Amino acid sequence: MSLAISKENFFWHKVHSLTGIVPVGFYMVQHLTLNSFSLAGPEKFNAVIGFFAGMPKHVLLGMEVVLIWLPLLFHGVYGLFITGRAQNNAFGTTYGWTENKLYTLQRVTGIVVFLFLIYHVLTTTVNAKLNGEQVILYSAWRDKLSGTGYLLLFVYMIGVAACSFHLCHGTWNFCIRWGLTIGDASQRAVHRFSMVLFVLVTLLGWLALFGFLTGGGAEGPVQALRSGPFLASTA
Repeated sequence: MSLAISKENFFWHKVHSLTGIVPVGFYMVQHLTLNSFSLAGPEKFNAVIGFFAGMPKHVLLGMEVVLIWLPLLFHGVYGLFITGRAQNNAFGTTYGWTENKLYTLQRVTGIVVFLFLIYHVLTTTVNAKLNGEQVILYSAWRDKLSGTGYLLLFVYMIGVAACSFHLCHGTWNFCIRWGLTIGDASQRAVHRFSMVLFVLVTLLGWLALFGFLTGGGAEGPVQALRSGPFLASTA
């Protein structure tokens, strides 16, 4: 594409691509899957939080730092570096091919995801550490998403869609960068797969969001809740 890969940064480009799939991409899918327990109601969703709260604190912290935050921080910061060096040739030029437009959209969604995750972490991880775990339970999410005219529901739907596209189209890019798809036919096949995956992951995230609005009843009992950044990030 428009971004030249020099010898000195080729390695880090490959690492950046890899971290977008493992562990960041894997974590995102399991994160949305666990959140989809909201469809089963307050008790089931809160039981997920209670499960992580029951794990040893040092294990949770180690998992979070090594498997989530360090790879995510590297991927996000280096992604901004790539975006800063990229040249837009998708619009207003003779090179407005579909691949270039998708490349530009990949960069745009990367910025959206970066900003969205800052907000999400501040209002979950940081908020839970300061004010307690009740801010990430089912009822808190229900009130949060339904308040202010469902504005935050719309923001989260956009954020989930941006994360989904960035991951799924990134899968296509990952396969090319790592030499898994060489010919045009294999690249087209993976591209079709990535677009189907984008729809499925987006729907999974949206269903999880709407689960907070459709469930009724009282909060189920949650045992052994305690403060922890990983716990906050599971909501």
